[in-house]
Amino acid sequence: MRKKLEDELNTLKADYVRIQEDLEKLSFVGGNLASAEEQLVRLENEIAHKRTEIAKCDD
Repeated sequence: MRKKLEDELNTLKADYVRIQEDLEKLSFVGGNLASAEEQLVRLENEIAHKRTEIAKCDD
């Protein structure tokens, strides 16, 4: 179970980095940042939730 949660966390982190890079590109070209920013907030929440689930596995 823990391994699965850690794999999911790593996937979320990779998505977060990818969207951050996209956000930087959009900022550079003057694109619409709102959608990317919303995705980052959503991913931050999901990452926090996964970390909480992993911590519960340690208990």
